[in-house]
Amino acid sequence: MPNRKTNLLLLIADDHAGYVLGAHGNRLAVTPNLDRLARQSTRFAANHCNSPVCTPSRQSILTGLYPHAAGVTTLKTPLAESQTTLADLLTADGYQTAVFGKMHFNRPGEHGMHGFATAMTEDHIHRGWQQAVGRPRPPWRPFRDPARTWLNADAQALPFREHEMRTAWQWDQARNWLDTHHAQGPFALWFSIQEPHSPFDFPSNDAARFAPSRFPVPAVGPEDAWQIPLIFRDLSPTDKQGIISAYYTSVHYLDRSVGRVLNHLDNLGHAEDTLVVYMADHGYNLGHHGRFEKHCFYQPALHVPLMMRLPGRLAAGRVIRHRTESIDISPTITRLLQLSNRLPSTHGRDLFESPPRDEIFSVYLENEEACLIWENWKFIYTTGRRKRLDGYQTDQPTPGPISRLYDLKRDPGEFRNVAAQYPALVENLRHRLEARFAATHPEPGLNLDSWLRPRDAK
Repeated sequence: MPNRKTNLLLLIADDHAGYVLGAHGNRLAVTPNLDRLARQSTRFAANHCNSPVCTPSRQSILTGLYPHAAGVTTLKTPLAESQTTLADLLTADGYQTAVFGKMHFNRPGEHGMHGFATAMTEDHIHRGWQQAVGRPRPPWRPFRDPARTWLNADAQALPFREHEMRTAWQWDQARNWLDTHHAQGPFALWFSIQEPHSPFDFPSNDAARFAPSRFPVPAVGPEDAWQIPLIFRDLSPTDKQGIISAYYTSVHYLDRSVGRVLNHLDNLGHAEDTLVVYMADHGYNLGHHGRFEKHCFYQPALHVPLMMRLPGRLAAGRVIRHRTESIDISPTITRLLQLSNRLPSTHGRDLFESPPRDEIFSVYLENEEACLIWENWKFIYTTGRRKRLDGYQTDQPTPGPISRLYDLKRDPGEFRNVAAQYPALVENLRHRLEARFAATHPEPGLNLDSWLRPRDAK
């Protein structure tokens, strides 16, 4: 179709760590569809999320703003209707916009919300799927059941066949929308996949796909003991291997879901005129530092897969290894699709046209923490004054201010805090962290401890 605008297909997974990917060199990961997409795409091998928790991360991607500027600072914070989103820009430019799946808007989905003309968010998806499949899924009770139970240490498949899975039903709805709208003008489809979020769902045909014994349990460092959340203390090495196995199986199922979406795009004849973006909201620790979650700044939780495919315009098979941030995705899409308008305010930058970042910035305001990566150093500051409300309490609920400094070149596993050895560097990085907040926070004139307070803190 002559002069037609480029379409957008954005695929976002939930908790998919960037290192659990065959294309990233992980030989234990079975991800053939994502690996094929990586070969067809430009892949950003060192992409970092701007918050290691779902809601702030997702709304930063959508708005191009850091969590404190987007006004979304905790898991339960809703995105204000007044915030301009990438979907708003697409709709204003004549795109048919739709989202299917988990978005963490923290209110019931309704058509038109946040720029999506069609919005079948997680509440609609779960309710519709349960009605269609005719029986409830097994209960998932995090923090009420033992961790081995809600983290699926027995690597149990759901009692559903592949076509009965929630993501399969969700794709049926998105495919029907795409079949109806793809020939009517440019489309922008945001397909948000629940996997591999715990309890690491996968269908019955994937039972015993990976033997838990294949997976080594990451070592726990000498400084980790006190900060391992209490909820994980009772996990045995066998439990940990089972959890890792369940996660890898869920990623394998995620990969097949991605393959179905991409194959259908090809069948509709839109492989060449559609910008395909694959990413996740944040990473995940699989036993690293004794943790099975995100909610912290260790690299497994920050590293996010990101690849972009646009035949004829983006180089296939190119790997960009310098550090990037997820907040850069919306400004990049805006330019690649040649949208008429830009986000009114953005902290992101074009991934292809900007020089490499000299700093990476991420916040976890639920625990009043912030992280800055500069050169080979990672600096993490925590106020230590707020009792954790996220379920991951430690031996010291309010330890007071903590500064951590890791030499990522000499200590890539982040086992040794060398802050005491480099006081001048710590002070320099603290000033850089404060400067980043000062330049991006909507409330001026605060200090670092005030900037780190979540908006809904009492």
